Amino acid sequence: MADCGGRDRPASEVIMTTHIDRAALRRQIFFWLLAFAVVVAFLMVFRSILLPFIAGMALAYFLDPVADWFERRGFSRLMATFAILIAFIALFAIALIVLIPILVTQAADLGGKIPGYITQLQSLLTSETTLLPGWISSQLDQIKDSFAALLKEGAGLVGTIFQQIWNSGMALLDIAALFVVTPVVAFYLLLDWDNMVEKVDGWIPRDHVDTVRELAKQVDATIAGFVRGQGSVCIILGLIYAVGLSLVGLNFGLLIGLFAGLISFIPYVGSMVGLVLAVVVAIVQFWPDFIMIGAVIAVFALGQFFEGNILQPRLVGKSVGLHPVWLMFALFAFGALFGFVGMLIAVPAAASVGVLVRFAISRYLDSDLYHGTRRPAPLTAGTADDTTGD
Repeated sequence: MADCGGRDRPASEVIMTTHIDRAALRRQIFFWLLAFAVVVAFLMVFRSILLPFIAGMALAYFLDPVADWFERRGFSRLMATFAILIAFIALFAIALIVLIPILVTQAADLGGKIPGYITQLQSLLTSETTLLPGWISSQLDQIKDSFAALLKEGAGLVGTIFQQIWNSGMALLDIAALFVVTPVVAFYLLLDWDNMVEKVDGWIPRDHVDTVRELAKQVDATIAGFVRGQGSVCIILGLIYAVGLSLVGLNFGLLIGLFAGLISFIPYVGSMVGLVLAVVVAIVQFWPDFIMIGAVIAVFALGQFFEGNILQPRLVGKSVGLHPVWLMFALFAFGALFGFVGMLIAVPAAASVGVLVRFAISRYLDSDLYHGTRRPAPLTAGTADDTTGD
């Protein structure tokens, strides 16, 4: 007689159940592969017009916790959304009017002075050979040529990146559409964000709702940790570097500082790139005043202290679940496939893939494929009772 757990079911019933499970699994795999292909095709076809919509969605996601905070204090969702976007647009407009012209001017000026900086650095290397070790002095000509080539290639790479961004959807008309459409999209998405999340939750197959919710929670935590946490760190670091370098009197200090802060989402690399660029400009500008050159280095040391001891622990936490190498690969891959829009969706895509891969690995480590014949036998009710009785 079969027990209550149904362990003595007929073999035909077991075979039929297994066949149904495998058929359902194949249908699910086909469905998700088809959905993935549709999303990729959609991005490829409409990538030239997606920028303001993706930017609006990112803005709504970024500001949703602020709207929730206002709601908990008695504001309606409509009033909270309206107030937040008005404040954000006002701050953005001020930055656009005050900062953008300065940054554009400094960027153009820096690009024009790069050849002169290369010449001055070569002259400094030639005139200060007595300060260098002998083995460096003997290779000085090769070092100068390599350094000049490196600077020229770096300048060309920066120009190529900006040209690619321009060609991939940042023409003048697209910029105007970005400023007009993005706030409208962000307003409606932020207003209905919680309702949309609840609606999507209702579409999840009931058999897998708990698993999907847990995966979505992990993806949200990863994206929030990076976009809201690391994004805030980048902005604050950019302000620290920009203000500090400007107070020191470094040429292009505002541009270099903001650039170093915005790329600091790559651990160590972002700050090192900014530091090297700032020190090169400082050497050309202040040499032989080592105090001023040291002051430039001190600005970056101060920024690193704040990042490691205050900003990262408070705003990001121990980990956002995105490895820097995986993030850089995602940025380059999605940027190459979908242009500037791809760079915007790279972070959520990388977070989603990372969570799914970790989930698949955990399932694999708990499967017969991994354990084989060595899987430990589960405790039965009788065994558990005997153990408790002992």
